[in-house]
Amino acid sequence: MKNYTVEQSAFAHFFTANTASAPLWLIVRLYLGYAWLMAGWDKVMNPVWFGTSAGAALQGFINGAIGKTVCATTVSACHPDVQMWYASFLQSAVLPHVTAWSNAVAVGEVLVGLGLIVGLFTGIAAFFGFFMNLNFLLAGTVSVNPILLVLALPLMLAHRVAGYWGLDRYARPFLRRKFSPRGKF
Repeated sequence: MKNYTVEQSAFAHFFTANTASAPLWLIVRLYLGYAWLMAGWDKVMNPVWFGTSAGAALQGFINGAIGKTVCATTVSACHPDVQMWYASFLQSAVLPHVTAWSNAVAVGEVLVGLGLIVGLFTGIAAFFGFFMNLNFLLAGTVSVNPILLVLALPLMLAHRVAGYWGLDRYARPFLRRKFSPRGKF
């Protein structure tokens, strides 16, 4: 097996691999985690988002996103808020299963929030938060989504130290020992 060395600047190393940057990532994690937890908690407690009769709110959201694909007649160049390919995805994949998607969004937001707050599987939680923000933006919703998306990206890149002041500090070595090939340790 060949080993390759990739050089990294001191700036990048500090933010992505040095545990001295853990306090910064703790602040980012707590902010993002709180935002996701509160958004998800509101949805889990709301019967139009979560439960057996869920889906009404998501259906309204999707219909609003699909409505944003239409161009105004007075506009010479059409630049809709939602691209046609994404509207097609919403119509064909999400709308037929709106209850399941609504429950998944509500529970997913809570899990992302909890993962970020306690610092467990931080990189994975940040990825799913990033992915949900990306989908919200593709659906034409701005709100705080750009801010959360921009904060989730460096958190994913710094996943090695972002959860150092959290449960990742203990979970990562345990999982490495548990699932490493024999003879490595």
